[in-house]
Amino acid sequence: MDFRERHVIVTGGAGALGTAVVAALVEAGAICHVPCLDEAEAARFRFRGHKQVMVAVTGSLTEEAAIDRFYRTIASLWASIHIAGGFAAAPLRETTAAAIRQQLDMNLLSCMLCCRAAIRAMRDGGGRIVNVAARAGLEWRPGAGMTAYTVSKAAVAALTVALAEEVVKDGILVNAIAPSIMDTPANRGTMPKADYALWPKVEEVAATVVFLASPENRVTRGAVVPVYGKS
Repeated sequence: MDFRERHVIVTGGAGALGTAVVAALVEAGAICHVPCLDEAEAARFRFRGHKQVMVAVTGSLTEEAAIDRFYRTIASLWASIHIAGGFAAAPLRETTAAAIRQQLDMNLLSCMLCCRAAIRAMRDGGGRIVNVAARAGLEWRPGAGMTAYTVSKAAVAALTVALAEEVVKDGILVNAIAPSIMDTPANRGTMPKADYALWPKVEEVAATVVFLASPENRVTRGAVVPVYGKS
């Protein structure tokens, strides 16, 4: 896949999946723009200082003014990949309104605001948007015990399909992936007895993201692609 001279935003780019996506994009020639919450996140990002990676401290991706400013700094945006989000597990009876709002803000609102900014930036030349839902956002019953997270990710899936219809005439193809538990150090730490061989590797998931964001993807839109590995 050829991303030479194409500008791509990757939210959550400093995380495990985000870093794998940025690595694949850089190898394909892309110029990556990675918004970070704060200096600490920016400082630990492995690709900070890479000639094809621009890191910006933007603050929260739930602040629409900050998002709009960030997107306006990028000329000729080709793709916007929205990996940033958060996870919280708790039965609904123990979940506060603040915790529900936090999941909706981190997973849905940030994604919607970034989609909106990307569409405005791509209006003249088309492009690609890739969101990140989750397996629980497609298969709701296993979402028991993490209802707020499940609802927020199901909303991301619905956003993806509706928005794909809304902007296809502008030449913008919108898709999402729905990962199961991925093989990351953090997930291994919280589930030490799991069979890690069943979990998809972040590099494998990143390959699907990069294809959906690529010029080679000419026809796929409105898809929420399961990336479950063997799990």
